[in-house]
Amino acid sequence: MPSSLDQLSAGTLDWLGANLDHFDPFAADAGTPAHRQAKAVLELALLCHCSARAGGAHDERLDGATALLRKLWQRPEFPRLFDTHPPSAPTYGLAYAALAPDGIDDTVCRATLGRLSPGFLAPAGKSPLKRMEIRFYADKAGADHTMEPYAELVGQSPLVTLASPVPGSAEKEDVAAGDVAPLTDSEGYSLTHAAFFLGDYGRTATGLAGDALAHARNLVRRMLDHCVRQDRWDLAAELVITQFILGLEPLRTPSGAAAVECLVRAQRSDGAIPGRSAALMASASAPAGEFFRKAYHTTLVTALMTLVLSSGRPSWHHG
Repeated sequence: MPSSLDQLSAGTLDWLGANLDHFDPFAADAGTPAHRQAKAVLELALLCHCSARAGGAHDERLDGATALLRKLWQRPEFPRLFDTHPPSAPTYGLAYAALAPDGIDDTVCRATLGRLSPGFLAPAGKSPLKRMEIRFYADKAGADHTMEPYAELVGQSPLVTLASPVPGSAEKEDVAAGDVAPLTDSEGYSLTHAAFFLGDYGRTATGLAGDALAHARNLVRRMLDHCVRQDRWDLAAELVITQFILGLEPLRTPSGAAAVECLVRAQRSDGAIPGRSAALMASASAPAGEFFRKAYHTTLVTALMTLVLSSGRPSWHHG
């Protein structure tokens, strides 16, 4: 019998592979805003990037996704979709260049990088998390930037600066469930994303140690316990990745193991995780396009979680 992790991996990758036509913005449901179609493609590119890099747990079920990305990355009209949402366009353009499949003609990528303003690639006026994100993608894209080194950014990251609320804090309390969330939703996502950028999805050391590392691990554990109780599938998957990045073995921690089982319970027979949470899940009778829009992100993040946990520890980690 396959393990819970194997079950999640096989199902999510099969579902993603069977729904590539919904990822293709030039073949997908025209009712989806162009920038959201582009975002879905960039998320797929991140999954393939993490699978393809040296030492990664490549899965041949992503070969179809890689072929789609190779085609899209050489179409000049694809990065123009980013411009339909100006606030996100520079970040999407940078990520597009960073996540380019290996061996393609990079003419369109270089042109996209060339349109980025020097101010976007400089730290002024940006939060520490945004600076980490830009540095993460700029380094992968080979783009010149003036962001601080990670060693300077780590102490300003949400992993260090976020603190649990005072017990009983009204804005953090789910009265109906009697459950107190350690963080708001936006804080929870900033916690995970900081770990992703600092730790490159488990491939590099974050720079956290001692009390700062213990604080981050504790905050992740408490937020993960809350997400499991509330069936918050998307954030739970991201927090499991974060545990791994912070040097833990999630399947050996009570919170990580509970989150994986929570995702197994949520997974449909076709492999999809049907939404970001039980409260926001797609109806089984939803049209295919609507179901994809609600299910793809959490299904993809869960697939990424299984890939990260299966990829093994890099040499820097000895804990």
